[in-house]
Amino acid sequence: MSPQPYSHNVYIDPSSTAYYQDRLFDISDPRLNRDDTLLPFLKIKNRLEESGAKVHTADRLVSQQQAESAGECTADYYSLGVLDNYKRLVGRPGVSLRAFVIFEPPVVDPRPYRALPALTKAFDEVYAHNTTGDGYSLEGVDVSKMRKLYWPQPREDVMEIHWSRQDRLDRLVVINGNHIPCRVPNELYSRRIETMAGLAELNAVDLYGRGWERWWSRSSMWWPYWKHRRALMSIYKGACDSKYEVLGQYKFSLCFENMSMRGYVTEKIFDCFYAGTIPIYLGATDINALVSSKAFIDYRHFPDYRSLIEHLGRMTDNELQRMRDAGREFIRSENGLRHTRSLNSIFGLA
Repeated sequence: MSPQPYSHNVYIDPSSTAYYQDRLFDISDPRLNRDDTLLPFLKIKNRLEESGAKVHTADRLVSQQQAESAGECTADYYSLGVLDNYKRLVGRPGVSLRAFVIFEPPVVDPRPYRALPALTKAFDEVYAHNTTGDGYSLEGVDVSKMRKLYWPQPREDVMEIHWSRQDRLDRLVVINGNHIPCRVPNELYSRRIETMAGLAELNAVDLYGRGWERWWSRSSMWWPYWKHRRALMSIYKGACDSKYEVLGQYKFSLCFENMSMRGYVTEKIFDCFYAGTIPIYLGATDINALVSSKAFIDYRHFPDYRSLIEHLGRMTDNELQRMRDAGREFIRSENGLRHTRSLNSIFGLA
């Protein structure tokens, strides 16, 4: 039996079918909600339903069963990066294509950037890390519909149980999975591997994440991995269930984004702030305009990993604490809250 149509429905198309059947909002699932990544979506669902809307993942809207009754209600459609489904909804009575959100940079998935002319034609708004065309082309794009994306974050303050920890290892930690980048300029996957290998020579870094030991997997089939595999295996500690728990054990984290691109700031630096770990950051070219420079160490200031380690060794406990405090203050600031409240703007609740 088909569900009864409501006067106003909101359908969110998640980035993966794993989140269909409303699992995008299921924070009780430890696999999908690792480190509270689904909490922003549950919060926005609750806010929207308080305003009278009914909120579901978009599989209900694009299914054939729902299609027959979709015209009987007003349906607002939001895509979190899925390119195929919206084409089936263009022109459907009662369905409005509100916003398309591009979370991944071109180095992970260049397809949404190539589709920007069609996306800005179909949707009311399109969100990306920058609206200036840094890392992609604006040819044929309706730039009046482009909006700046602030990566949604789950909390407005530090995690005190991890942040307040004092007995930390005097070394760096890296938490990243092993992946192959798309061939685009300014990728940082290889730079991350090269830096980890250099730090391994100094016995200054530990590596956590999935896939690094799997030499036979597709993710390992590229030269930087094989060139530095021995060094990577010497520092590899396996996967981790909680990023925060691991970060809280270390003073520093090598915090490289997947790509160097204007506006591209993800959860990586926020994870460090939540856990009280000092980020060694490389990524957004305009990072100083987006995050307080007092809260992180800019890797661009160092010619190589040896000079970085020398600098870290000279830092006093008071300097480290001031930097940790600055990270906490940033999270609480208006610039930090832009990320926590990012979905409010996208869904018209700002």
